[in-house]
Amino acid sequence: MNDLAPLLTPEGRALLDEVRDTDPAQELAVATRLRREHPAELVSAALGQARLRQRAAAKFGEADAGRMFFTPNGVEQSTRASVAAYRAGRMKEWGVTSVADLCCGIGGDAIALARAGIRVLAVDRDPLTAAAARANAEALGLGELIEVREADVTEVATAGCDAVFVDPARRGGRGRVFDPEAYSPPLSWAVATALGAPRAALKIAPGIPHEAIPAEAEAEWISDGGDVKEAVLWFGTEPGLVRATLLPGPRTLLSRRLPDPRVRPVGRYLYEPDGAVIRAHLVAEVAEEVGGGLLDETIAYVTADELRPTPYASAYEITDQLPFNVKKLKALLREREVGTLTVKKRGSAVEPEELRKKVKPQGPHAATVFLTRVAGAPTMLIGAPARPAATGAPGTA
Repeated sequence: MNDLAPLLTPEGRALLDEVRDTDPAQELAVATRLRREHPAELVSAALGQARLRQRAAAKFGEADAGRMFFTPNGVEQSTRASVAAYRAGRMKEWGVTSVADLCCGIGGDAIALARAGIRVLAVDRDPLTAAAARANAEALGLGELIEVREADVTEVATAGCDAVFVDPARRGGRGRVFDPEAYSPPLSWAVATALGAPRAALKIAPGIPHEAIPAEAEAEWISDGGDVKEAVLWFGTEPGLVRATLLPGPRTLLSRRLPDPRVRPVGRYLYEPDGAVIRAHLVAEVAEEVGGGLLDETIAYVTADELRPTPYASAYEITDQLPFNVKKLKALLREREVGTLTVKKRGSAVEPEELRKKVKPQGPHAATVFLTRVAGAPTMLIGAPARPAATGAPGTA
C-alpha cells in the first residue's frame, strides 16, 4: 500500500466499511468475491487497511481505529492514545495553545493535542505518512486544528508555536535503534530545537541511559497498565527533575534523590516496582515508602516486614524461600496442589516457560514464584498477591 487516495473515495470508504470485521482466515475468500466487483488493487488495499485498523484498536480504541488510516510503521511506532492524552494534558496545563509536532507520524499525538484544544502544525517528510495524518485529522473532525505539512522537520520554522514536540524515528532498516544519535533526526538536533522553544517535549526510548539526558531537561518515564511505554524529556519545566508516571491515573512519583536502599533479609512481603519506577531509578523512593530494603544490591525487588500498599509497586506475601532447585520446587507445588503458576524473574537466566514445563503444575490452587538472587545467591521465593487483611507467618523450606 503506497497510496491512500483510492481508499478516500466513496467506493474506497464503502469497501472499508464492508471489510471492517473480516476474519484473517477468511481474507482469501472475501478478496476473491470482492474482486468480481472492484479493482484488485483497491480490494487488497482495503483488506490491508482493515488488518491495520484491527491491530491499532489496542492503541487507539475501536471507535477511533475504525475511522482512522494507518501505515504498518504508523501502527507500530505511534503513541498509545492514553499516553498522548496525558502528555497533551500537561501542555494544556502550561497554557500552551499551539504546538509544532515534528515527526508526527500518522498523527496520534497531534490528535490528542487537538482534542485538548491546542492548534497543531504536524510535520512528516514521508508522503504516505503525512497523507495518513491528514486523513486522520479529517476523519476525527479535527481538520481545523491540525495543519499537516509534508516536509523535512529540520527545515521547518517553529518560532510561531508555543511549544515543540519531537518524536524522532527510532527504527532503521535493521530494526530498533538504541544510539540516540542514530535517531532520525538525531537526539542532539532535537535537544537543540527544544532549547530554542519556550516549551518542548521529546519522546525517547525508555531504555535511554540516564547519562545521555541533558542537564536542562526533566525526564519522565510513563507506563500504561503496568507496561512501560516511553520516556519523555521536558524542557521549560524543572531541569534535572526525574519522575515516573503510571497510567491510568495518572499517578506520579517524583525523585527525592535518595541513596540506594540497604540490602536486608527476606521479609514477609516482596514489592515488585512498576517498570516506569525502575527505568526512572526510583526504587529507593518505593523502598522508603514501604519501609523496606533490597533483596540484592543489583536486583529491583524490595522486601519488607509490613504491608504498605503503594500504587508504584505490586505487593506479594512470601510464604517460602528456597535455594534454586527445580526438584524441591516441583515437590512443594505438588504438595500444595498448585496448578496455576505465575513465574517472575529478575537476575535469573531461567526462562519462565522452561520452568513451568519442568515442574508441571497441577491442582486447584495458584502461586507465584520469583526467580531471583538474595544477597548474591540464586533463590526461589514463593508467595501470592498480598491482601490487606492477610495473616500468618512466612515459612521456610
